[in-house]
Amino acid sequence: MVEQSKTMASSVYFEERPWGAFYVLLDAPNTKVKKLVVNPGQRLSLQSHKLREEHWVIVSGKALVTLNDTEKEYGYGEYVNVPRGTKHRVACLSQEPVELIEVQVGDAFPEEDIIRYNDDYNRT
Repeated sequence: MVEQSKTMASSVYFEERPWGAFYVLLDAPNTKVKKLVVNPGQRLSLQSHKLREEHWVIVSGKALVTLNDTEKEYGYGEYVNVPRGTKHRVACLSQEPVELIEVQVGDAFPEEDIIRYNDDYNRT
């Protein structure tokens, strides 16, 4: 019998954002797993992190991903690696929302680790 990890969320945590929403599926000391839903025509802020890297898998829709000065389209099943310190953003290019699974790996995951360079919603 497998014992349930104490780091597994007893229920999925959900939060709405101006660009869509995210669900926290796992919150452990050095790993956080989220499902992000980016609504059509919306995008996340251009941002970077000092304390974590991120790994994304697109599970639906068509995304435009910015990594530093490069933009590339990604679709179902494609993988994106976002190293620490990389300026990054995801935008929805499709008529349906872009959904992606994000695995964060690092030392900590505070909101203060989000360094925003450009934000459509005037957040700092």
